[in-house]
Amino acid sequence: MKHDLFFEQVWDLTREIPKGRVTSYGAIAKAIGTPNLSRMVARAIGACGAAQSPVPYYRVISSNGLLSGDPSSTAKRQELLEREGVEIKNLKVQNLKKVFWDPLIDME
Repeated sequence: MKHDLFFEQVWDLTREIPKGRVTSYGAIAKAIGTPNLSRMVARAIGACGAAQSPVPYYRVISSNGLLSGDPSSTAKRQELLEREGVEIKNLKVQNLKKVFWDPLIDME
């Protein structure tokens, strides 16, 4: 699979995540048919600055609800998620079951 196509698929799906909801790298990987490539999804999210239109990268988190990355990155992601009404304590999304968006179930 070509990196550009894979990255575009990740970015397109990430744009579908509704405001105030989050999903995981693994959920995106499964939804695009590559269930073993969650680390590649993380790489694509990390490269989303190259995307043609904005990608709400901050809505993609670890499956355990944690915001990962360097401190400045996690602080910005926390700020953006909190603006959308997502509650976060100690870098962990609260009420994860309530705000989790599963693209295989929740896509319209």
